[in-house]
Amino acid sequence: MAKKLVTKSTEEILWDAANKLRGSVEPSEYKHVVLSLIFLKFASDKFDRRREALIAEGKEAFLEIPEFYQAENVFYLPEESRWTYIMENAKQEDITLKVDSALKTIERTNKSLEGALPDNYFSRLGLDQSKFSALLDTINNIDTLKDESQDIVGRVYEYFLSKFAIAEGKGKGEFYTPKSIVNLIAEMIEPYKGKIYDPSCGSGGMFVQSLKFIEKHQGNKKDISIYGQELTNTTFKLAKMNLAIRGISANLGNKAADTFADDQHKELKADYIMANPPFNLKDWRAENELTDDPRWAGYEVPPKSNANYAWILNMISKLSQNGVAGFILANGALSGGGEEYKIRKQIIENDLVEAILILPGSMFYSTDISVSMWIVNRNKKARTVELNDITKHYRDRSNEVLFFDLRREGVPFEKKFIEFDEETITKIAQTYHAWQQVDFEENYTNIEEFCKSVSLDEIRKKDYSLVPSKFIDFKNVEENFNFDEKMIEITTELSSLFEQETALKQDVVNVFKSLGYEL
Repeated sequence: MAKKLVTKSTEEILWDAANKLRGSVEPSEYKHVVLSLIFLKFASDKFDRRREALIAEGKEAFLEIPEFYQAENVFYLPEESRWTYIMENAKQEDITLKVDSALKTIERTNKSLEGALPDNYFSRLGLDQSKFSALLDTINNIDTLKDESQDIVGRVYEYFLSKFAIAEGKGKGEFYTPKSIVNLIAEMIEPYKGKIYDPSCGSGGMFVQSLKFIEKHQGNKKDISIYGQELTNTTFKLAKMNLAIRGISANLGNKAADTFADDQHKELKADYIMANPPFNLKDWRAENELTDDPRWAGYEVPPKSNANYAWILNMISKLSQNGVAGFILANGALSGGGEEYKIRKQIIENDLVEAILILPGSMFYSTDISVSMWIVNRNKKARTVELNDITKHYRDRSNEVLFFDLRREGVPFEKKFIEFDEETITKIAQTYHAWQQVDFEENYTNIEEFCKSVSLDEIRKKDYSLVPSKFIDFKNVEENFNFDEKMIEITTELSSLFEQETALKQDVVNVFKSLGYEL
């Protein structure tokens, strides 16, 4: 079947696909419908390319032997699960059943996809046959192999979250991490060898980009083991699909599950953690649950309000002796009060924080909330490490934290968003690594409005705040007064006070209730 010429961008094609679904399914289902079909198209395109290669090699006798495809990380597709077969039958009344059967057959034929693909999903949706056929025509216009450097599943996931954030993204704090942020984390923590963990892995974009980092630096993907966990079952399936189609082996646990209530990796000690957990997650535990969880053992108080510090302590508990974590959190975690203050103080005194970076606004499709990146390191002592045939001599950074203010960095894209280009990522990562090395006095210097190395004593004087602007020098504070930044700081403090007020009111109610009086 001849491929059609693509004249529209992928985003335009995806929007056309979504429009075909209007009135047939809920908006929150759009991305799952489209992604499953894109997976089927992607798998078929790779199968067809491998099949053509076998024919070119004179191996026609092996065209129906799965091992000749799987050896090249290509899924073997029986005829009834190939995209050409789906399109030949796209106008049939039972086309949704045929798509479900195709997905089931692919999963049965390829063990790495076990539990990854939707089960009888399309026939249960009750889609109008003509609309579904039109949707298939739209997906058919996407050349999935045009740019294999793109994370297609992740890109679609991010795009649909941005379009339907009101239905799914903002309400749950579920955000796809922009690629340039993931690249920055990877360039800073350098996940060359060992175990990588993501406690809220979404569709697996962190893993995809971290392995691209390894390839970029001529590392070996076989030196990495991947562990993750995801709460939502449909997103859990997307992650397995996203990783399996790239030949990436991963342990995402036995099922989709809550990282706090049902930890799938209780004994894990990871060498690297890369994460973008849901921001300011409320109602993450019942009042009397998880108070004695081993993940926050040794801390004065357990996390109580939102889940920001529960995520931090979960990740700290999972780090190996020399483990390092890079993760994204809302800026409120840098200076929150209450139990957050007590936990943050202890984390800082335990000398676990290595770097804090405040990022530019407008980096996420799904939210304009201000965010920061944390680098947490179990071992800031002097040591020598071999990284991909490169010897690095780390100096003792005990009781030091490197702060970055990146609000003036980045380049515009898609008119209203900001991303880090390669030059910016290199500048930030090289500054960080120069600060870490034994010859840092020759290669690192504090830079106004960009970075500063700060001692633990200085942080104590700022009452354990980790807001970079409290430490980094600015040329003219009056002229550079940032109203939005100040309002974010004020609203964060007010939010913390309101949470404390609510807790105090509940304590008073409980006291009176214990005396036999209801308020």
